[in-house]
Amino acid sequence: MLVNGDLHEEILVNVTPRETRVAVVENGVLQEVHIERHENSGYVGNIFVGRVVRVLPGMQAAFVDIGLERAAFLHARDMQPDNCGGQEDQDETPDIRKLAHEGQRLVVQVTKDPIGSKGARLTTNLSIPARYLVLLPSCDHIGLSARLEEAAERERLREIVKRLRGEHTQHGYIVRTNADGASEAAIAADMQFLDKLWSCIREEMHKVPAGSCIYEDLPLTRRVVRDLLGPQVDKLRIDSRETFAKTRKFASQFMPEYVERIEHYSGARPIFDLYGVEDEIQHALQRTAPLKSGGYIVIDQTEAMTTIDVNTGGFVGHRNLEETIYKTNLEAAQTIARQLRLRNLGGIIIIDFIDMQEAMHRKHVLEMLERCLERDHAKTQVYSISSLGLVEMTRKRTTESLQQQLCEPCACCNGRGFQKTPATLTYEIFREIMRSVRQFEAEKLLVLAAPVVVDYILDEESDALADLSAFIDKEINFQPEEQYSQEQYDVVLI
Repeated sequence: MLVNGDLHEEILVNVTPRETRVAVVENGVLQEVHIERHENSGYVGNIFVGRVVRVLPGMQAAFVDIGLERAAFLHARDMQPDNCGGQEDQDETPDIRKLAHEGQRLVVQVTKDPIGSKGARLTTNLSIPARYLVLLPSCDHIGLSARLEEAAERERLREIVKRLRGEHTQHGYIVRTNADGASEAAIAADMQFLDKLWSCIREEMHKVPAGSCIYEDLPLTRRVVRDLLGPQVDKLRIDSRETFAKTRKFASQFMPEYVERIEHYSGARPIFDLYGVEDEIQHALQRTAPLKSGGYIVIDQTEAMTTIDVNTGGFVGHRNLEETIYKTNLEAAQTIARQLRLRNLGGIIIIDFIDMQEAMHRKHVLEMLERCLERDHAKTQVYSISSLGLVEMTRKRTTESLQQQLCEPCACCNGRGFQKTPATLTYEIFREIMRSVRQFEAEKLLVLAAPVVVDYILDEESDALADLSAFIDKEINFQPEEQYSQEQYDVVLI
């Protein structure tokens, strides 16, 4: 992993009828994976008209019905107008009973998706993002992204937004990192778009019944263009011609300077086989991650926190024990920063580096971790090494981790481990079928898999199976195998 120097970034988009996957690759190494499935596209950013179903004074919170399976959680501090612009430090949180009561109708926005047994997290301080700006309808705050580092550019952007906003509106705005170097005309277009969008949302909120969604964020591919496509991205490759056309049209309207960087990938080799992305995703579902030196890290996710343990493994070094430990920890710091992004780990994270005697070594390892986290799009906070030799840090969590998205608790081990869901295995089998017919000649195919996977394909994904069979112009048969584990399957060419 390169910390300094030139950075070459590519974004790969794999589209199938039921699933869209996005890979962010930096200098040929996979850094992030984003997944959106047809039946579960996530709710973060969506705005609902909700109804308060319960107020809990002891928790300073309320539960709100927004039409999802579980009631969503709304804390009192997320109802304070002064909390606009991400200011979380409040002198005093007001009594939730003064802010909400049972049966009350509220307009709320999802800030965290439902994760595990927890419902969604909400706020009444709405924010609506565009390319360069984020609209804050409930306050007049003008903020700037912390990643806009040059003082002159920050002042220029602040003055532009202040001038364009004028006196006709008291809406607040946050200037995003993407606005670095943007023209006044581009920012004005963003502001005009957001103002029109907010007018439509405001009209809807008075018409619809409680439990209705009145605003949905963009689908994954267009969110990637809006949030990730910038001067640092060399190419955005999409393997679906239809999605490519829609994405180019979207980019030409909102960011024409990057249209030529969006390409349609038509190669015979699956797009996620480039740079070994498919293999890296499989490795990211493992409990351990290797270090090049021979050491490894062990990553354990729990509901409360994620713990990471560093081990030297087979690395014995060339000088002395302290030097061996120091080099292992430096390498581990780089790997940990990448794995946090790749696995989308969030919340409280505890890192157990190997104990170092030298204070300077501990300082360098901590600096390396912080430096490697600078490119992380999620907000992170790293604290100093504790008296127990542990590094405590937090990483903002808005969606489920990669493991939570792709796996489920294993019935064979009473929930102690994880196994891939039938849906995940179905899409793997479909990709294996596509890979096989491109490489080998066959009149028809036979898939051997666990009964639960075969039943899922024939019942839930029958339409997709029919489309796939028609696309490859070959007959596909399935044979359930009782002896196969859920993750085991074979594609046989006949």
